[in-house]
Amino acid sequence: MRVLIIGSGGREHALAWKCAQSPRITEVLVAPGNAGTATEPRVRNINIAAEDIAGLVDLARKEKIQLTIIGPEGPLVLGIVDAFEAADLPCFGPRRSAAQLEGSKAFAKEFLVRHKIPTAGYKAFTRDTFDPQWVHMQRMPIVVKASGLAAGKGVIIVESATEAIVAAETMFNGQFNGAGDTVVIEEFLSGEEVSFIVMANGLQVLPFATSQDHKRLNDGDLGPNTGGMGAYSPAPVVTLAMHERIMREVIHPTLKGLIADGIPYKGFLYAGIMIAPDGTPNVLEFNCRFGDPETQPILSRLRSDLTILCEAALTGELNAISMDWDPRAALGIVLAAEGYPDTVRTGDVINGLAKAALQPGKVFHGGTSLKNKDNHDALHPEILTSGGRVLCAVGLGTTVSQAQKQAHALVKNLHWQGMQYRQDIGHRAIARERDDATY
Repeated sequence: MRVLIIGSGGREHALAWKCAQSPRITEVLVAPGNAGTATEPRVRNINIAAEDIAGLVDLARKEKIQLTIIGPEGPLVLGIVDAFEAADLPCFGPRRSAAQLEGSKAFAKEFLVRHKIPTAGYKAFTRDTFDPQWVHMQRMPIVVKASGLAAGKGVIIVESATEAIVAAETMFNGQFNGAGDTVVIEEFLSGEEVSFIVMANGLQVLPFATSQDHKRLNDGDLGPNTGGMGAYSPAPVVTLAMHERIMREVIHPTLKGLIADGIPYKGFLYAGIMIAPDGTPNVLEFNCRFGDPETQPILSRLRSDLTILCEAALTGELNAISMDWDPRAALGIVLAAEGYPDTVRTGDVINGLAKAALQPGKVFHGGTSLKNKDNHDALHPEILTSGGRVLCAVGLGTTVSQAQKQAHALVKNLHWQGMQYRQDIGHRAIARERDDATY
């Protein structure tokens, strides 16, 4: 069996790595991939951009691809699944109409309210409809979001109406290109945020292990929002009772609502959820694909064959299978380039990858490239930084604390100029472990 993974980040490296473990697989192609996928056994990069839909359809035909998995949101919003289906090529992901859940936060908020799924109160504005007086009437802090795709960076929490107005106007003026043409302003919700990811086809649904992402740049959950600085799985805040409640109050109503709206969902569905102090699971956002960096620790725990799971979803047999999990916790620490999440420095040589590869755990590549692409068969090719989130070091352990220690042991081997990362990934779960140990 031959599989195609679309994308070039850490999520796509993890997807390719996991698919390549399957005894059914002869080769995994990644378009365009990165230095990590270029050096992964049974994996081959193809230099076609993730949003070159016509080129990818042609590639899948020529290479006789039997399963395509879409990693990033961009191609989904552009309709890559529609194009693959029109060419009779099996492709795991939502069609363009359903991908609006991520492509437009205004669409998602209207959907949530209409289908009575818990979420924060909000109002959506364009430049022409923006009402500063309405902003002044809201309770602070408040959240300002670019409605379109902004690589996880288009969310700003502000403490005053003046800041909110400036943030909205900056978005209207092109801070996130066209993503800020519509701005969603919503109430700030307190609580604990979790990532709840499932596979779905219509009403059939199979949940992955829970996880928690850390979106702020700096320790203590401070600094600007990023695409994610690390994640761990499982998230202990999601008890069995909470898991059932999220399925009952969020996931099932979402899938039913999409069918009622004439846009049945197929693919990975990610609900970013804020669990309120009273236990209410409020939806912060939807993503129409696996999360990054959640994919890396989650797939590090998954024992099941991912290709079989995806095929079961495509053929409507999700209800007949289950997932097998490593009982250990997994924790991933993102190593980012200098300047991230703003203007990043690229082209620096990454040191220590060969040494890290000899230790327990796994280093997944995100923004990396081979210095000499024709020399990728060399024993130790020189690898350069080429993006904001460069690597994700994943450790495993019987506790989140032990998983964090293994991840940090990997990180100690790695270095390039300006490398930055958080020391406290998993801090909430580790605090719970310490509290439990005192009783």
